[in-house]
Amino acid sequence: MRYLLLISADEEREPDIADGDGRRRFDAWMADLERRGVLRAHEGLHPSRTATTVRVRDGDVLRTDGPFMETKDQIGGFAVIECADLDEAVEIAAGHPAARFGQVEIRPLR
Repeated sequence: MRYLLLISADEEREPDIADGDGRRRFDAWMADLERRGVLRAHEGLHPSRTATTVRVRDGDVLRTDGPFMETKDQIGGFAVIECADLDEAVEIAAGHPAARFGQVEIRPLR
């Protein structure tokens, strides 16, 4: 089964994953996914302030700069994994370093 992991956190509180402990945890997580053979894609996103949101209302295209969600937690990246079941997906999501200060939403792919 394929799952999308939506990785999100408060961008203001997100620790710098580029060095130190955060980098080591992230590298270990990625290495585990590669060892298991479950990783199909993984990408980080630019900060939410770079987002453009598009809605169509009554035929008009409404474009908003910045995130659509009115919340401190913003999506910072995603991963697509293919694993046996939801239990394995939960185990993998719990290992992502962002789960320590944010959250990882798991969604099955069609």
